[in-house]
Amino acid sequence: MIIAFEDGGPIKSLAHGNGFGHIAIMLTKSINRFYKKAEAVRDEDAQGWRIHLDGRPVKSPSKAEFVLPAEPLAHEIAAEWDAQGEKVLPTTMPIMQLAATAIDRVRPHRFAVIAELTGFGRSDLLCYRASFPDDLVRQQAEAWQPLLDWAHHELGISLKVTEGVMPITQEDEALLRIQDEIEALDDYHLTALHTLTTVSGSVIIGLATLRRRISAEQAFEVSQLDESYSIEHWGADAEAVARRERHRAELLAAGRYLDLIGQR
Repeated sequence: MIIAFEDGGPIKSLAHGNGFGHIAIMLTKSINRFYKKAEAVRDEDAQGWRIHLDGRPVKSPSKAEFVLPAEPLAHEIAAEWDAQGEKVLPTTMPIMQLAATAIDRVRPHRFAVIAELTGFGRSDLLCYRASFPDDLVRQQAEAWQPLLDWAHHELGISLKVTEGVMPITQEDEALLRIQDEIEALDDYHLTALHTLTTVSGSVIIGLATLRRRISAEQAFEVSQLDESYSIEHWGADAEAVARRERHRAELLAAGRYLDLIGQR
């Protein structure tokens, strides 16, 4: 048995904002490579796939059974392990991190995750529009309203829109429909939705990506519309650029992860 990135130091939960926070397990401590070969192995008893390093099964950072639901996912994670050099660099293994998050963070805290994501419906990015300048108002309407319309027609989720930052009270029925959509997800898809929602600031963007209404790249572009407008007109500092790139990488990793676990 090999415990991936054990040792106490490599594992931390990033929290930003209120509620459950960004729960993705960040495996931050590099270690010397201690294995020659990584492979995906079918485990009939567990009805899933495991990762073996030199024939020994990997466990999650929290020492849980690391059993994966889909063969493509297992092969991708095995490839991440195989691609490491003399040092194992966890930051180069985003799919491993998402799968570990599903097992170690989402599964034991499922109800809290569902409640947090449902709460995004109360303050969804797409519902808060600028009142000026006119070109930003137009861009928001063109990019955001079609997603709200899709949520209304396809999912039965009707959210109100307002201008500025004054809070708007959404109907309980809309929030219950969001909750129903989220509760139907397994732990692995729920993990993807958590990343998509917390990074974009919108549960509607998250659900649209999950349902393949938009791609992960489009999710980034839509969620960063205000920031892109600001950069276009007033420029960007290094910190803002780094934050955008980090968000894009996280959304694209979640999109790739969705491709690997398959349509729900």
